[in-house]
Amino acid sequence: MGAGDGTPVRGGAPRARGAELLLLGFAVVLTLCGYACVGLAADGSVPGDLVWYAAGFSAVAGAAHLAVRRFAPYADPLILPLAVALSGLGLILLHRLDISYAIRWHAPAAEPNQLMWSGIGLAVCLAILVFLKDHRHLQRYMYVMIFGALVLLMAPAFFGQDSYGAKRWIRLGALSFQPGEFVKIGIAVFFAGYLTLHKDALALASRRVMGFYLPRGRQFGPIAAVWLLSLLVLVFERDLGTSLIFFGLFVIMLYAATERGSWVVSGLLMFAVGAAVVGSLEPHVKGRVYAWLHPMSYYDTPRPPGIVSDQSAQALFSFGSGGVLGTGLGHGHSDLIKFAGRSDFILTSVGEELGLAGMMAVLLLYALLVERGLRTALGARDAFGKLLATGLATALALQVFVVGGGVTGLIPLTGKALPFLASGGSSQVATWVLIGLLLKISDSARRPEPEPALGVDEQATQLIRP
Repeated sequence: MGAGDGTPVRGGAPRARGAELLLLGFAVVLTLCGYACVGLAADGSVPGDLVWYAAGFSAVAGAAHLAVRRFAPYADPLILPLAVALSGLGLILLHRLDISYAIRWHAPAAEPNQLMWSGIGLAVCLAILVFLKDHRHLQRYMYVMIFGALVLLMAPAFFGQDSYGAKRWIRLGALSFQPGEFVKIGIAVFFAGYLTLHKDALALASRRVMGFYLPRGRQFGPIAAVWLLSLLVLVFERDLGTSLIFFGLFVIMLYAATERGSWVVSGLLMFAVGAAVVGSLEPHVKGRVYAWLHPMSYYDTPRPPGIVSDQSAQALFSFGSGGVLGTGLGHGHSDLIKFAGRSDFILTSVGEELGLAGMMAVLLLYALLVERGLRTALGARDAFGKLLATGLATALALQVFVVGGGVTGLIPLTGKALPFLASGGSSQVATWVLIGLLLKISDSARRPEPEPALGVDEQATQLIRP
């Protein structure tokens, strides 16, 4: 069996950890090559601190590998290298943008903060491996999790700051964070625990309407409550991304638990109705939809009232100028998007400087990470672990979709941070927490079952056998 297989086998841990170490080495080399390329493009020479950068990055990756080898020896060998590779690519892109931002906008560097938060996030990830002995213990605290998640979800509506039209930030002195980044993890834990207990009742057939079995009214309550809560977030916080991730996470986990397509149909219909109503009434959401449909209207005279930024148009220019192979690291103009180039629009730097090939490579890294999460769900032996791994992988996939779709013009902009790549401490720490939980679940899923105890007769047979 290959090292990447999710099926638990006896003696598979050493081979899996060897594959993980090899892939981590490749991720480190890839990051260092990118760092050197940015230096060459900026001033024609390799950065003078490349050796120290290599030593520090290698030490951190090596420490993470040793922790996984010690505390999660049967974990999936691809999860940690994929996370390190994406995190390293984010540091490269921010370092490249820092150079241009300092010249054009005299803005402070973002990479040092990102490096600090990446280290904190990785430390939290390793703490999960050390102190969380069994992922099933989280099911005991599912109501505590949902209470904390709902407090964090609604806090920006009352205490948050209005940032570029949406209330998603809370500021405590010099420290600011996005509660929505942590909400998806708490909600995934609660949904996994709730659906483990009630999946049989939710799977019961009901009325047949136009070829679909619609859920009963009593069982329809949870999805209606989540739908209403997601609309409240959309209305009061004007946070389209969090609302979409929140509702989509519940519907997908509900389908995974019950295997009933009627839940998906009901969820899609409810989301379409809610989005249409809020999109036509709430000014901020309405403006984002209009900017999505008419990105070039920013340059019209007079400018339409719904268009307040040229970010969508600049993103399309960046993708168009990148072509298939890109302009090369350090040779693009993504800094023209201003502050957004370090957040959700950091994907435009990939499209411009690494081209379509680089974009596909980055998206495939995300897709592979999601696939390993879903494979972990398939291999988990307990229902709670299956649903939790499904929810965590789904949350990551949905966030990448809403960010990538908004930047490329597939859907309206949401303002969410792209996991690992975009600047932001909340996103970094929350994503590393997600990685830690996936590693813990995959370790349990791949760990070989203990040998059954011998009966009295079998023990006597072994004793008298010559």
